[in-house]
Amino acid sequence: MFFADYHTHSSFSSDSDTPMEDNIRQAIALGLSEIAVTDHIDLDYPDPDYPFWFDYEPYRAEVERLREKYRGKIIIRLGVEMGLQRHVYDQIRQMVADNEYDFIIGSSHCVDRCDLCMPDFFVGKTKEEAYERYFEDVLYHVEHCPVFQVYGHIDFISRYGGYADPTLTYDQYAPVLDRILRGLIDQGKGLEVNTSGFRYGLNRTHPQFDILKRYYDLGGRIVTVGSDAHRPEDIASHFEQAHTLLLAAGFQEVTRFCKQQPLTGEKG
Repeated sequence: MFFADYHTHSSFSSDSDTPMEDNIRQAIALGLSEIAVTDHIDLDYPDPDYPFWFDYEPYRAEVERLREKYRGKIIIRLGVEMGLQRHVYDQIRQMVADNEYDFIIGSSHCVDRCDLCMPDFFVGKTKEEAYERYFEDVLYHVEHCPVFQVYGHIDFISRYGGYADPTLTYDQYAPVLDRILRGLIDQGKGLEVNTSGFRYGLNRTHPQFDILKRYYDLGGRIVTVGSDAHRPEDIASHFEQAHTLLLAAGFQEVTRFCKQQPLTGEKG
């Protein structure tokens, strides 16, 4: 499979202080052929300490500088991780229309204007109620704001909430998950296989195997692999496990993107 990290963060993201070039150097040292720079834009994020926004022109200029500097050593894609919230759809669509990206991850970091990293969203909800509400929100974004190429860490809700048993399975949420997966497939969108779950102590990717396998069985073939690294040492972390998982699910290759168009197969 093509060895590329398609989810990385730098100091252009509010939650990282890593120079973008440090990530590029690490990717080259690891032998990656390609990397996507996907810093955060999360409009109206509820935590004022994390504005999750960057000025596009300096961002693009830094990517172009690094492309030129490391030409012939690695392919660098200009990407973004776009946080999806219903009340900022107009701004999201305008930003995507105004700026040129190779690759866009759509992610749900907030639901009902609550930061999922914080307890507010989970107060008064059972685990099942919280997870179901999260997946309902993901489904809404898939159906109403598909500005992205892949949906990011689609089951990462299981990281949060403080429940004694945080696990989830495909079978528990099959009706809403099938609508999400079929919606992605029908629109030519894909799934990200995000390896950060290993770093969070979950010992698995997002999504977990049963969801990934269901996506494949329904006909989904667009997948990217991303570390969600916020520091150089996490670039391409646990990619061996991710690629083993993909093969077990039936995938024979991962997808790359250029100008938001999918590319498959070997480097070209």
